[in-house]
Amino acid sequence: MLLAAVCTAALLTQPAPAHAQTAWTLESAAAPLKGAQVNVTFLDRPGYRAIIKLLPEFERRTGIKVNYEIVPYENSREKQVLNFTAKGDLTIALVDLVWMGEFAENGWIVPAETFTKDAAVADPALKLDGFFPLLLNAFGSWGGKVYGLPFDNYSGLLYYNACMLKEAGFDKPPATWEELAKVYAPKLTDKARNRYGYVLQSLRGETQSADSFMRMLWPFGGSLLDANFRSNLKSAGSQAGLRFRQDLAPYMPPGYVSLDHADAVNAFAQGQVAMLTEWSAFYSTLTDPKTSKVVDCLAVAPEPAGPAGRLPA
Repeated sequence: MLLAAVCTAALLTQPAPAHAQTAWTLESAAAPLKGAQVNVTFLDRPGYRAIIKLLPEFERRTGIKVNYEIVPYENSREKQVLNFTAKGDLTIALVDLVWMGEFAENGWIVPAETFTKDAAVADPALKLDGFFPLLLNAFGSWGGKVYGLPFDNYSGLLYYNACMLKEAGFDKPPATWEELAKVYAPKLTDKARNRYGYVLQSLRGETQSADSFMRMLWPFGGSLLDANFRSNLKSAGSQAGLRFRQDLAPYMPPGYVSLDHADAVNAFAQGQVAMLTEWSAFYSTLTDPKTSKVVDCLAVAPEPAGPAGRLPA
């Protein structure tokens, strides 16, 4: 989940049968596949819930059965890779931008033009130039070819509990990481009440490297790699960012290094922590009274700036 967003693209792993040239409709395009089954992995996030609501209509109009499994983001890559290497039954791949090269180079996905250039399959209203070039090129392409259409695009946000901040004497969120760590977090942390100033998802693996580390490296002038693609973790900026992350530890809940996205969001949603940096995808979770106790206190702001500027993960 690099840059300021996470974007997932759905990509077909095998082409559909050839179609005769006819006036395009969804029903006619799907006719040769009537009775077929499509298998796909979904995440428990708003965009996928919207798809699930549309599936009955899609299945009625096409005769195609869609089988889906909802899995945590942290397990989605491994689950799909195991399926592909075992020549399993997945038909559509859910690909985060950081996996695109791996999936394309291994032949697990096929270029989108396999379908978009087939007039019998592709909706003529689909125009690839209607996508923002950055999204299409960075999130849906590899080696100059488009493999999937950007679907799920998030921005990093600072979620904060305005009620807790007000109680501590603050009328606005921190503008910088230094302010968050040295001014806000100490006043918002009360271990006797099991309250903490900040939480950062830090589960070992991609969540830790792409989310936890990068949120600190870039704002402090660091990076994983230098211009020559060599490790840059020993640079002054990278070391400053990693030390800063460690300096936040006293203001985070115990065991924060084992927290994934859902765990960190839930800690905030239950009122245990005052501030959280996370993707915009979780906004609906935090505004739903069924999953959040802080609905009336929820507020959002841009992620804090560091010495190198505002450079969110």
